[in-house]
Amino acid sequence: MKKTPCFSPAHILLPSEQIKLEQWGCVACDQFTSDRSYWEKAEWAAAGSPSALNLILPEVYLEDEDVPRKIETIHAAMDEYTQSVLTRAVDGFIYVERTEQSGRVRQGLVGKIDLEAYSYAEGAKADIRPSEHTVESRIPPRMAVRRGASLETPHIMMLADDPDCTLIEPIGEKKAQLRKVYEGELMLGGGHIAGWAVEDPALLAQIDAALQQLGSQEAFDAKYPEAKGAAPLTLAVGDGNHSLASAKACWEELKPTLTPEQREHHPARWCLAEVCNVHSPAIEIEPIHRVLFHVDCGAVLLALIAWSDSNNAGICFGDAKQQSFTLAGPHIANVLSFERPIAPLTVGTIDTFIEYFMARHIEARVDYVHDEPAVRALCKQQGGVAFLLPPFEKSDLFKGIVMGGVLPRKTFSMGHAEEKRYYIECRKIKE
Repeated sequence: MKKTPCFSPAHILLPSEQIKLEQWGCVACDQFTSDRSYWEKAEWAAAGSPSALNLILPEVYLEDEDVPRKIETIHAAMDEYTQSVLTRAVDGFIYVERTEQSGRVRQGLVGKIDLEAYSYAEGAKADIRPSEHTVESRIPPRMAVRRGASLETPHIMMLADDPDCTLIEPIGEKKAQLRKVYEGELMLGGGHIAGWAVEDPALLAQIDAALQQLGSQEAFDAKYPEAKGAAPLTLAVGDGNHSLASAKACWEELKPTLTPEQREHHPARWCLAEVCNVHSPAIEIEPIHRVLFHVDCGAVLLALIAWSDSNNAGICFGDAKQQSFTLAGPHIANVLSFERPIAPLTVGTIDTFIEYFMARHIEARVDYVHDEPAVRALCKQQGGVAFLLPPFEKSDLFKGIVMGGVLPRKTFSMGHAEEKRYYIECRKIKE
């Protein structure tokens, strides 16, 4: 029996061709959260033109006293833009090519996610699952913006585990036959982007068939034999975990006010997102390292050995065992590994130890740092003790979700801030 698709064509709204893409598109609201100057520059870059910037609340402003007034202004802009700015539409998907700083081109498909096929609840086995643990305290501020909104604009990036390139790449091969709906540079170093309308029924059917196969029990069992027979996973959230969770929470809040028939068709049941193939060379997934401060490296090592012994994790020196990492202090670094790790991924095992350690050392503080040279500098300059994690294998992302439920928070990073998804497309979420 064919499943209801978890990702499907949408009625996607776009601004008038007269509006410059460089002024319209802006970076995700959860970037540059400590840098007001970036958002001031964005306002300057968008000045004098309609902009998606006026449809979002950058998280740098969440602690401001005038947040309720800002949200009112956003909702008013949505209503205005619906009438006079969003004058073009695509009924289907938008095939996207985003040129990154490296010169590589990231391919994606923009469509709508069925929130009934997604859950961020601990242990849920939905078709669509978060990649990281959802911090529920981060949801209400985003709900405040979505609640009462007439439009949505997406920065959510979903990932498909598609090693054979069946879903997105075949559409890219046919882009010359498609209607180009936007192309240009994005503001403040966001790089180049282009989008094409995918509306041909044959192509829509092709996308649906590829998605159905990716989400089939057969495909799931072949990719994850250690989880054979478990509920299949079709898509994972790569970026925008909390934005999708907020859309879900708003939908669950709205559902009790609707009839069963209304629930089947209400626009708030879906959420716009871009789906990418995790196996694309343009998708870089880097580990996020852990650094402890106000601690002694020797004490951390002794505690780690004691914790391993009590949990039968089998820690040893060298990288010969299953999960290896580097423990680095101000003056020394050792490669260690676990013979019997307690979590599917190295980061999960390490995080369990760090939680144990910090419960016993109230003076300790942990930070999460992307760049290995930056980590080593922190060790030398500030006396930090680092857990340098191994390169994050793309296959580990889905394996971690399948076997562990979700990945530990701050497990991986996808690209630089300027390479995150920019708001361009819109969709109505209010009847």
